[in-house]
Amino acid sequence: MTSDLQDCIARYWGYTSFLPLQREAMEAILDGRDSVVVLPTGGGKSLCFQAPALVRPGLALIVSPLISLMKDQVDTLVGNGVPAGLYNSSLSGEEKSTVIAGLRQSRYRLLYVSPERLVGEGSDPFLELLSSCEISFVAVDEAHCISQWGHDFRPEYRQLGQLRRMLPGIGVHAYTATATARVRRDIATQLALNDPVEFVGSFDRPNLLYRVLPRATLKRQLLDVLGRHRGEAGIIYCTSRREVDALSTWLTDNGIPARPYHAGLSDGERSRNQDAFLSERIDVIVATVAFGMGIDRSNVRFVVHAGAPRSLEHYQQESGRAGRDGLEAECLLIYSAGDFMKWRVMLEQNGELTDATRSLLRQMERYATAVGCRHRHLAQYFGDRYPGAGCGACDFCLDELEAADAPVVLARKILSCVVRVGQRFGALHVASVLRGDASEQVLARGHGTLSTFGLLPDASVAEVRGYIEQLVGVGLLQMTDDGYPVLGLTPKGLELLKDETSCPGLTLARQRAPRKGVPRAKSRVETESWQDVDPALFDRLRAVRLEIARSRGVPPYVIFHDVTLREMARLRPASKEALLEVRGVGARKAEDLGDRFLEAIRAHGS
Repeated sequence: MTSDLQDCIARYWGYTSFLPLQREAMEAILDGRDSVVVLPTGGGKSLCFQAPALVRPGLALIVSPLISLMKDQVDTLVGNGVPAGLYNSSLSGEEKSTVIAGLRQSRYRLLYVSPERLVGEGSDPFLELLSSCEISFVAVDEAHCISQWGHDFRPEYRQLGQLRRMLPGIGVHAYTATATARVRRDIATQLALNDPVEFVGSFDRPNLLYRVLPRATLKRQLLDVLGRHRGEAGIIYCTSRREVDALSTWLTDNGIPARPYHAGLSDGERSRNQDAFLSERIDVIVATVAFGMGIDRSNVRFVVHAGAPRSLEHYQQESGRAGRDGLEAECLLIYSAGDFMKWRVMLEQNGELTDATRSLLRQMERYATAVGCRHRHLAQYFGDRYPGAGCGACDFCLDELEAADAPVVLARKILSCVVRVGQRFGALHVASVLRGDASEQVLARGHGTLSTFGLLPDASVAEVRGYIEQLVGVGLLQMTDDGYPVLGLTPKGLELLKDETSCPGLTLARQRAPRKGVPRAKSRVETESWQDVDPALFDRLRAVRLEIARSRGVPPYVIFHDVTLREMARLRPASKEALLEVRGVGARKAEDLGDRFLEAIRAHGS
């Protein structure tokens, strides 16, 4: 069967090898075993059920939560020559009739359906028709939605346990990009899986470059990252609709066309803005966390969080929308200690502030304020062992953070200042006192006479606030809400003031100032991915792809992913036979699109 799978992925997808755990997950389907498959975004999860659907006889049912995701995947499959269809509420009566006719004539090998459509109540002609089809297996995509312990629980997914009754003896397989051991157990229970085999890939995404910045001047920080990614696709996440609207308007006014996306917009406007992003009419979308699940645009080169999310599970899922094609991408978290306090207040107001949610928020805070390898931190949180000394793809490992000299002495100065101002002020006021700012607010309260006034005269406000937030993160300071954010010492912080040896191994760091004329260091993946690639030819091929996509009314990534175009710009194939050697070019696309891309390559070389 493995040779059949290899022939299949080469013919339809242009792949000559499997990614980690893909072959094992596919063989579980062919062997009739139930399974739970957890692969990181970009790990080839969809192929795990798409390829076996062409090798195993019958019709594969794919349960997917989003209509846009179904359409994107079916468009891509049809473009590859795979007989696939979808059935959901977005179809017109005529389109539904076409699908029904196709099912009766056994024209499809994969059919995408929504969970609601698959578990209808009472007599349902569509379900009766499905029961008469030869169903090969059922794949439940985004399966974390079934678990109340998952990050995007959807009650309608709970009904999918009925699949066992509706389709006895049919293999059921669950797929997700993020699931802790607890979530995996819940998925298996809710779907009534029969002794499922589990495949859990590494959670690490080596192509992602992680950076964390304490919030200073947010708009300037955003312009910096947008400047690094001029002309590239990106998502900026905000924690409120008001912030989304304001920021998207500001970006557009500053010559960076951006669209908002949040639940407060009409369905039509949300859909138009999403389509503009997917079709590459705009490259930047500003969104609440509602955006992005199931989005197939694979060449998102940056994801910015303009505020900390509520858990590392959410951060992994949202930042993971970058670099799905395996090429380099940047994930930037811009945070402040106030973000975590706002989450606590919001969760408490909603009745959701439990020990579990407090713990998740605390873990997010520790990541934001940590001084160390970001990849290692994330991998270990999700239970992975991280090999090697450093990742070469985060701010810490790229030497963008500068360790503070005598961190214990520095910490005691800050803690002492918090005590001296009576533990009644926020980070900005404490920073002003430490820097020796003779402002009206400082002098009016008599804080210019404190022994801690001016202890850090050479540090910037951003630097001092960064140290304060790191001390909050390691539990030496705490932030409480007394109508506004107020800093106070924890018992651990009080102990450090009394005993300088009580906190061994403490590290504090600041952002290293950019050196004039010295560009930012590149990650290893970025350096390697551009090796021997002709950038001008790559841009020319992107233009050809965009022209074809617009003429066919599909997103550009349905034609080819960026990784395939870079490979073309590296290898410069001169014939269709040579084009088939490029990863991502299958027989159907070589025949359908080959001449256009070969012509562009020849024209570039002449």
